[in-house]
Formats: sequence, structure tokens, C-alpha cells
Amino acid sequence: MAMVTYPVRGFGAPGKYIQGKGEFNHLASYTGRFGQKALVLVDSFFYEDFNVKLRSMYDAAGYDVAVVKFNGEVTLQEMERVTGLASAEQAEVIVGIGGGKTLDVAKGVAADTKLPLVIMPTTASTDAPCSALSVVYHENGQHSHERWYAKNPDLVLVDVEIISKAPVRFLVAGMGDALATYFEARANDWSDSGNYIFMNRDGSGCRRTRLAMAIAKSCYEILLEEGLKAKIAAESQVCTKALEDVVEVNILFSGLGFENSGCAGAHAIANGMTELQESHKSLHGEKVAFGTICQLMIENRPMSEIEEVVGFCLQVGLPTTLEDLSIEPTEENIRTIAKASTPSNWLCEPFLVTEDLIYDGIVQANQYMKYVKSQR
Repeated sequence: MAMVTYPVRGFGAPGKYIQGKGEFNHLASYTGRFGQKALVLVDSFFYEDFNVKLRSMYDAAGYDVAVVKFNGEVTLQEMERVTGLASAEQAEVIVGIGGGKTLDVAKGVAADTKLPLVIMPTTASTDAPCSALSVVYHENGQHSHERWYAKNPDLVLVDVEIISKAPVRFLVAGMGDALATYFEARANDWSDSGNYIFMNRDGSGCRRTRLAMAIAKSCYEILLEEGLKAKIAAESQVCTKALEDVVEVNILFSGLGFENSGCAGAHAIANGMTELQESHKSLHGEKVAFGTICQLMIENRPMSEIEEVVGFCLQVGLPTTLEDLSIEPTEENIRTIAKASTPSNWLCEPFLVTEDLIYDGIVQANQYMKYVKSQR
């Protein structure tokens, strides 16, 4: 993102955010406020179970529903397919239920049909639910581009009971995504780069508000305080205050933080990794966690800060080396990541970032983490 052209501050957010136990059971009443017929796009993992529950729920509430199974990847073709179904069903509100990819397709469908959008994540693995953004991929899983929308979801509905029963790995990956929020916001603040509120006269981003920076910093602070406790709660499938707090951080704080402050090196490296087929075994937030360590190395941050971030990653079980991400640390692989991440979000840094600098930073981060692990 380039430096802002006009000194205008901007902030965006979903229309409403509701989080609690058992909120899935009230979905029909929530969507009924937007329209009489809902098209619900459901993650394939939940489809068989939710299909029956949704039809029963909407029938009891007196509303119509069309339940559609997500095909598995955020592609323009998938958005077109579901948009066609929404038009054929004469839907009045679009609902996305599932992980980040399912939700990103639902956003595209809502934008293309110009219908209200309700988002219900089934994991807290990314900060995608609250944003006005879809990350689009090619059919082979490689990163293609970002698609930005005029508005955020009308409602983000979070059922913590469902999230507490998801594999713990998803919650931890969400912490990895949220971990980058403050450090990327800080980089954007240093360079006075625009955020993702594209409302300026020339279509560039706005300056971040003080609120956005406060949210980003709180995101990091709450993770340090509650992250391990939340992981333990998730392992026991119980809804504690710590779990509630971290779910809110992963979804709401991080979502508001990145969109209103901007991404930087951590996400550039995570996106660059998608060029390698073996990286597709890892979740987005797992890649971002390692990308955060790389960003801090490239920025030459104090060791005390790097050690704090690394300590958190090790504490909750986030990947900290390329090997942890199933990537062999060969020169060719690292060069591929560095090249694919240039210039991208590195433009938000307050100094010139070259492919060689990224390459060196990844090598340094990987070797440092090997040293740290050898001393444990």
C-alpha cells in the first residue's frame, strides 16, 4: 500500500457482531430481519449435519431456505456458481457458514447479488469473517488476488460452542493470524501507508484511526495474556472466559485491526508460501505466524521483542520454522517465497525491501528458530 494521498482517516466494521453459546439456533430469526428467503452456503465438512438442521430451523421460523454445499476453494468460478444459484432461488439474504474460504465466497456472492450478508464462522482460524475482503485463489490453490467490497458483512454471528468443538489447531492458527495484526499495523503507521478503507477521492486507503491502532495493540496483549488458557479450554472443549476472549481477538479484533491498519511483511511471506505446493498442508494463520518472525527479523527489531513473540508461538504450538510448515529450507524454495512476496505488502515498510532482503530474513528467522529449539 502506498503512502496516503489525502490526510483522511477511515474506519470500517461489520454492521453487527454477536458472539455467544448456542447462537446457531437463532440464525433464522437473525436472517429474517434481512429477508424472507436465505441462501446458506455451508462448508462441506458441516453440510450433511447442518443441511437438516437449517431446513428444520427455517421451516419452524416460517422462512424459506436454500442450502448450498461449498466446493472447497475461493475461486471466481465458485462465486459465479453460487451467485447463479442465489438468483435462481430468488434469495433475499446470503449466509455463509464455515471456515474462511466458505465465508470469502459468500462475500463475493452477496456483492454480486447486492444482497445483505450474514457470516457465521465455525472456527476462529482467521480474521476473515469481519472484513470486506475475499482472498481469491486459482484452482490449483495458488494465491491469485484480493477482492475488496463496498461494505462489510451486515452481521457476523459467532457460536462459541461450535468453535470450542472444532480441532484445536484451528484456534491456534487464528492466534497466528491475529499475532501479526499489531506488528503489521505498526509498520503501516511508521510509513504512513493507507489502510484498506478505500474511500479516498483517488481510491487509495485512508489513514488509520487511533481506534484502529488501539485495537491492534490490544489484539497482541490479549493473546499474550489469554492464548495458552484458551488453547487448554479448547482442548477440553469447554467455553471459558479465556476462550471467549481469544475467539473475539481472532475474529473481531484482528479483523478490525488488519482492515483498518493494513497488512505488511508477515502476510506477504504467507502469501508467497502458497507458490509451493507443500505449503498447502498448512493453515493460513500458521504461515502468518512464521511470517511475523521473519518480518521482525527483517525490521531488525530488538531481541527482547522477537523473543517474546517466539515464546508465545512455542507456548501455544504455532509453527516457527519452514520445516514445521512442511517446506524444505532449500535455496530454491526460499527464493521462490521471497520472489512471490515482492513487492506486495512489503511496500508498507518504512524502508526499501528487496527480494534479497526478504530471502536473507527468511533464512535468518529459520536458523534462529532452529537454534532456539536446540536450546530447549
